Amino acid sequence: MDPSYQPEQIETLAREYWRAHGTFEVSEDPDREKFYCLSMFPYPRGRLHMGHVRNYTIGDVIARYQRMQGRNVLQPMGWDAFGLPAENAAAKHGVPPAQWTRENVDYMRGQLQRLGFGYAWQRELATCDPDYYRWEQWLFTRLFEKGLVYKKNAVVNWDPVDQTVLANEQVIDGRGWRSGAVVERREIPQWFMRITDYADELLAELDNLEGWPEAVRTMQRNWIGRSEGVEIRFGLAGREGTLDVYTTRPDTLMGVTYMAVAAEHPLAQAAAEQDPALAAFLEECRRMQISEAAMETMEKKGRALGIHAVHPLTGEEIPVWVANFVLMAYGSGAVMSVPAHDQRDWEFARAHGLPVKQVIRPADDSPVALEQAAFTDKGVLVNSGEFDGLSSSEAFAAIADKLAAQGRGERRVNYRLRDWGVSRQRYWGAPIPIINCPDCGAVPVPDADLPVRLPEDVELDGAGSPLKRMPAFYQCACPRCGGKAERETDTFDTFMESSWYFARYACPDNDQAMLDQRADYWLPVDQYIGGIEHAILHLLYARFFQKLMRDAGLSSVDEPFANLLTQGMVLKDGAKMSKSKGNTVDPQALIDRYGADTVRLFIMFAAPPEQSLEWSDSAVEGAHRFLKRLWRLVAGHVEAGPLPGPVDSGALGDEARDMRRLLHQSLQKVSDDMGRRHTFNTAIAAVMELVNALGRFEADSEDARAVRQEALSVIVRALGPIVPHITHVLWQQLGGEGAVADAPWPAVDESALGAEQLELVVQVNGKLRGRIQVPADADRAAIEQAALAEDNVKRHIDGQAVRKVIVVPDKLVNVVI
Repeated sequence: MDPSYQPEQIETLAREYWRAHGTFEVSEDPDREKFYCLSMFPYPRGRLHMGHVRNYTIGDVIARYQRMQGRNVLQPMGWDAFGLPAENAAAKHGVPPAQWTRENVDYMRGQLQRLGFGYAWQRELATCDPDYYRWEQWLFTRLFEKGLVYKKNAVVNWDPVDQTVLANEQVIDGRGWRSGAVVERREIPQWFMRITDYADELLAELDNLEGWPEAVRTMQRNWIGRSEGVEIRFGLAGREGTLDVYTTRPDTLMGVTYMAVAAEHPLAQAAAEQDPALAAFLEECRRMQISEAAMETMEKKGRALGIHAVHPLTGEEIPVWVANFVLMAYGSGAVMSVPAHDQRDWEFARAHGLPVKQVIRPADDSPVALEQAAFTDKGVLVNSGEFDGLSSSEAFAAIADKLAAQGRGERRVNYRLRDWGVSRQRYWGAPIPIINCPDCGAVPVPDADLPVRLPEDVELDGAGSPLKRMPAFYQCACPRCGGKAERETDTFDTFMESSWYFARYACPDNDQAMLDQRADYWLPVDQYIGGIEHAILHLLYARFFQKLMRDAGLSSVDEPFANLLTQGMVLKDGAKMSKSKGNTVDPQALIDRYGADTVRLFIMFAAPPEQSLEWSDSAVEGAHRFLKRLWRLVAGHVEAGPLPGPVDSGALGDEARDMRRLLHQSLQKVSDDMGRRHTFNTAIAAVMELVNALGRFEADSEDARAVRQEALSVIVRALGPIVPHITHVLWQQLGGEGAVADAPWPAVDESALGAEQLELVVQVNGKLRGRIQVPADADRAAIEQAALAEDNVKRHIDGQAVRKVIVVPDKLVNVVI
C-alpha cells in the first residue's frame, strides 16, 4: 500500500467505482424501510459557492449514514433552472437563456460529482425541460376547471423600462434594481392560485411537523396570520353605500377619529376626478413601494377626501382620508383609524393634526403618555359609553354582538395570507397554458397540446418579454370555438417549478402522468435540507402544492417534508461570503489543492449544521493533515503483516482491553451524534480523538493487532459518510467486502464498554491534586478511602480538618477542607 495520501488519484478511483456499479441508483422495494433525503436543488448560476457545498455535504452525509443503517435511500439532484437572473446574464453575454443555463448545468454537475455526492443521477431533472413543466401546466388546467385559479387585476411594482413586474425586494429606493427607472404602482391582470382556500389546513398541520425547527413553524404561522375579528360597516354621510373595514380590535371602536383608504379605493378615485391636487397625490402613491416593510418605515402621507363616514354605534361623522400606508390588496383597502391605540394611526394623526381619543386604559391604572406614543396593549374600556369598565376581551364580544344585532357587523376569521400571484411578465419561465379568446374568454390548453413549449432560440434586449413580439408563439385558434385567439404571454412564477420537484423525482421517466404510485412509496421526504431564507415562500408553496396534488388524486400524502434541517451560513471575517465583499472562497480551487474529502471534512467539522460556519484556512489545512495521518495509520497497519482475524476479547491484555473499551465508547457517541443529534462536528471530534489514541497504541502482539484492525475498520466506516473517497480505498485495503458505502454501520459491543478499573480525578477544594484507580464496582466508602490515601492529596490536606468528601460517580472526588 502506497504510504502517501494522493487525493486526486484516490477520489477518481472511488467515483469510477460508484459510477460503474450504479452504487446510488435506487428502485422501490416495499420490503425495505425507505429513506428519502433531499437538499434544495440549486439555481444553475455557473459555479458552486460554499453555501452550496455545505448544504449538499450535510445532505450527503445524512443519506450515506442512513444507507449504512440498511435503509433504501433515495438522494436525487436536479436544477431550478428558470428565472430572471438567467435572462439578465444571457442578455449580457449575448446568448439565449436556454444555452446559458444548460452550459452552467453541465459544469455544476461536474462539480457536484467531483465532491463525491451520492446522487441517483438517473433521476436528474431540470425545470426548464418541457417534459418537466408540461405537468405543472397540466395541473394548472385542472385547477382552472376546479376554480382554484383565477385572473384579476392586481396592483404591482412596474418597471416602465424593463416592462415587467418587480418583486418588492427588486425595488431599491423606489427604482428598479436593473434599469434604475422610477418604479410605478400599476394595476394589471394577473393569474392567482387560491392558496387561501387551504389556509386552515396549512396552519393546523404545522402542529404535526414536529421534525421542523420551531422558528420555521412560527414564521409560517405568522405569514398565514389567522386572526379573529369583526367586519364593520360604516355608513357614508350624504351618499349611498357603506365603507367596510375589518378589525381585530373592536374594543377600540369608540376611539375611531378618522378612516383611511388606499389610493386605489373607489372613494379616492371618485374624489380625485374633481380634485387635481388629490389626483396628483394618488399618482405619487402609484410610484411608491408596496412592501409591508416599506410601509412601516416610510413617511405617513395622506389627504382628506372631503367625505365623511358614519360611526355605526354613535352616528358621529368621521372624516375619510386617503393614506399611503393602506394597501388595496389587503382586506377592503380601508381601515378604521384609532390613533390612541395603534402606532401607525398615531403617527398619521400627529402628522396631520387629527384627534387622538383614548378608549383603553391599562388594567393596573398605570399612566399612559399618548403625547409620546400610542397605547397598544389590551386593557379596560374608558370613554366608551355603555362599554366602560369592560375588559378588552369582554368588550370584543359585547361590541360584536351589538353590531350584529343592528346589522352593521359580524364576526369573521381573517388571514394575512393572500392568494398566490403566479404571473410574471418575463420570458425565461414556463408558459401559462391559457388561450384568451374574444368570444369564449380564458380557455385552458387541451391536454393533447401540452406542453406549451417556450421558444428557446431568442434574442434578448433586456426590455420586456420577447414572447409579446412573437406572433408565431401567441397567435392561435381557440380550442373551444376555433376562432382567432391569443396565447398567454405571461410565464409562471419560478416558485411553481420548485413547489413539486421533490415529488417528480419519484417518477421522472413517466411520460403519461405527473406522478404515479412510486411517489406514494417515497413521499414524504424524510429529511429536507436548505437555508432558513426559504422558511416561508418555498416551503409554504411546496406544502400547498402537495395538497393540490393530493386532492387531484396524484398522491395520498398530506405533507411533503417530514423533517427539516436549516443549515447556517458560511461566513468569512465575520460576514456572509459575497462577491461584493470580496470574501468568497472558490470550492473548486480547494478541491484541486486538497481534494474533495478535505473540503467535506472541514465543512462538517467546523460547526453544527444549524449554526453559521466561520471560514478558516488553517482549519482546512488541519483537516487535510488529519486525513494524511489516517492514511499513514492504515498503511502502517497493512504493511506490518497479514491482516489479523477477529478479536478474542478474553485473551486481551490490559492495554488492548482499554483500547477496545475506548473504541466502543467512541462508537457509541459517534452513532448518537450522527443518527439522532446530527451534531456531526462532535462525532468527528470523537473519531479524531480515537485516531490519536490508536496512534499511541502499541500493537505488538497478534491480539493487539486484532484490536487495531477492529478499530481501523470502525473508524473507516464511521467516517465513510463524511469522507467517502478515502474511506472507499481504506476499506478495501483493510480487507472489507465490496464498497464501504454498502457496508453496514458498525455495531457497539456492549460487553467491551464495561471497565474493571476506573480512573477518577481527585480535587482538594476544587483544584486537581491527584488521580486514583479504583475497581469499577467500588462503593463510596472505598472511593473516599482511596482518595484520602493518595500521596499528593494527603500533602495538600496537611493535617487540616476534612469537612466533607464529594463523590461524582465515574468522574471525580472533591475533598473539601
